[in-house]
Amino acid sequence: MEWFDITDEQGNPTGKIVDRETAHREGIMHRCADIWVIREHAGRTEVLLQKRSQNKDSFPGRYDTSSAGHIQAGDEPLPSAIREFKEELGIEARPEELAFAGTFRIQYEKEFYGRIFKDNEIAFVYVYQKEPDLQDIHVQEEEVESVAWFPLDEVYQACLRKDDAYCVPQRGLELLMQYLENK
Repeated sequence: MEWFDITDEQGNPTGKIVDRETAHREGIMHRCADIWVIREHAGRTEVLLQKRSQNKDSFPGRYDTSSAGHIQAGDEPLPSAIREFKEELGIEARPEELAFAGTFRIQYEKEFYGRIFKDNEIAFVYVYQKEPDLQDIHVQEEEVESVAWFPLDEVYQACLRKDDAYCVPQRGLELLMQYLENK
């Protein structure tokens, strides 16, 4: 069973913990760590997206953030991001290879498999700009079906249109684009 720190609105642990199922059934605030993998290709910024496994409890089969995962109780955002990156994509990143881009709030309520799923998270966002060779990526099959490169601006426009092929958090993309502008 997975356990998360219950957090305040800024993502600071309150000293209480909650199990994953309860957190998503009741919409209890917790944290996640996201990594956006980007590259420059043919004069455009591209982002690596993962296609979620059909077995996921939310947004199965949709394209999502390069790597994302819950921060386990007692863990910190950066080590959690690095762990998820290795688990989901097989990429071993060092802390200095990840640039912190900021945080944003994820909050929604949606039905999957006949049950309401309430997400209430603070996402800690990192950017990885070392282009991996797709042949070197080894996906965690229970989590990720595949990965592919997409033009960043096209993914953002698809999210604005609410394109069902994606479940990428719009605010996460905006934070990534703001980071790249200010870099």
